[in-house]
Amino acid sequence: MSKSITIVSAIVSFEPVAFRAPLKFGGRVVTNTDLMNTEVRIRSQDGQESIGFGSMPLGNVWGWPTQRIDEPQTAEVVRVFGRRIAFKSTSNQNWGHPIDLILELQSQFSELAEELRIEYELPEPMPKLAQLVAASSLDAAVHDSYGRLWNKNSFETLSPEYLGQDLSNYLGADFAGESLQDYINSPPASELPLYHLVGGLDPLTDDDLTKRINDGLPETLKEWIHRERITHFKIKLGGTDPQADVQRVLKTHQVVCESWGEIISAPSREISYSLDFNEGCQSVETVLFVIEQVRDQMPLAFERVQYIEQPMSRNLQDRPDFDISRAAAIKPVVIDESLTDFESFHLARKLGYSGVALKACKGQTESLLIAAMAVKAGMFLCVQDLTCPGASFLHSSALSARIPGVKAIEGNARQYCPSANKRWESRFPGMFEIKDGALKTTELNGPGLGFDPRSASSDG
Repeated sequence: MSKSITIVSAIVSFEPVAFRAPLKFGGRVVTNTDLMNTEVRIRSQDGQESIGFGSMPLGNVWGWPTQRIDEPQTAEVVRVFGRRIAFKSTSNQNWGHPIDLILELQSQFSELAEELRIEYELPEPMPKLAQLVAASSLDAAVHDSYGRLWNKNSFETLSPEYLGQDLSNYLGADFAGESLQDYINSPPASELPLYHLVGGLDPLTDDDLTKRINDGLPETLKEWIHRERITHFKIKLGGTDPQADVQRVLKTHQVVCESWGEIISAPSREISYSLDFNEGCQSVETVLFVIEQVRDQMPLAFERVQYIEQPMSRNLQDRPDFDISRAAAIKPVVIDESLTDFESFHLARKLGYSGVALKACKGQTESLLIAAMAVKAGMFLCVQDLTCPGASFLHSSALSARIPGVKAIEGNARQYCPSANKRWESRFPGMFEIKDGALKTTELNGPGLGFDPRSASSDG
């Protein structure tokens, strides 16, 4: 096809990011991370070249939560995987659309993971989720460079003119005659509400504070609401103590109501909650208990629950008896950590999941194809965050604005590692200076993934 490209070079670098406050999820606490930044140069068949950029947090604590390997070593293996898959992308010398090039690379993931297991003498191989995260900045950079090559937004290069074949080539006969472009918002959403994370260690009011950070930013949920007029709240739950989870939801709801009651203006949109169990539930009964108790004790809090996220273990094959359909009949239940390929998508549907959580950290290619499957199946869709700062947050937001049915954006970096956003704030004020609880995604409609990383000030 005339619009095929090949990857000429891929340079991976790492940028340390410190957290201003610890983030607790799924029984784990994160206090710092690395950004994996990738710059890619591509070439078209007529010799034109373009450079693209991708960035994503390392994500090893989330993508590889093992008790058998120390966290510093999982981080190192993820870094090495990212470097080596970038090298493979240039040594393959294949031609095609970014979707084709990345899918071909994915076919080499398991072999590379096994090589690293042997090389580092690991007791277990790197899981598929961590592999996707490790390759996601490369994936983003290839799509970004491809859009820039044609001076188009990358989400507008998914039509047959660029992709060269219909979706049945990737997703089966049900998609015959359909284009990936058919499953993309055009134009994108111009504004989306921001989901604010209420982490397991996050103080809700002054009474919960033991010591102030005193860096000028809000330090309690109440302060964040007053500063940014937040209307969407993602509440982290444990799953192991249902009564404690109920109380966390109800307390959060009370603080939201009290805070908005102190604000003169009313919220400009409906207040919404999502409940994230982070795989902690051992049975569907736990999920049912929590949502039924919330409904009985505070009906308004129950009404505001928009969806429930990943209540069970990410290893779906280990619990084929865990049918979540009874909970999904009450509120949408989305799959997150388990969603790593087409097989897991279909298995999740069999187990009763009624929605999917897309993540840019699983790769632009994977997200686009899974989104098409979910839209066609009529499932609930949301886009989740990996505490993404800077370019990684802009990428995640651009994805959110382009996927049909997504109604909000999760963005945690402003809470936990805002220093990594500094050099982006003046260039994209609508994305980093939150007003009325929403983001101005109109700022992300340029070539490539929608924003130029070179336009961000380097002096912070």
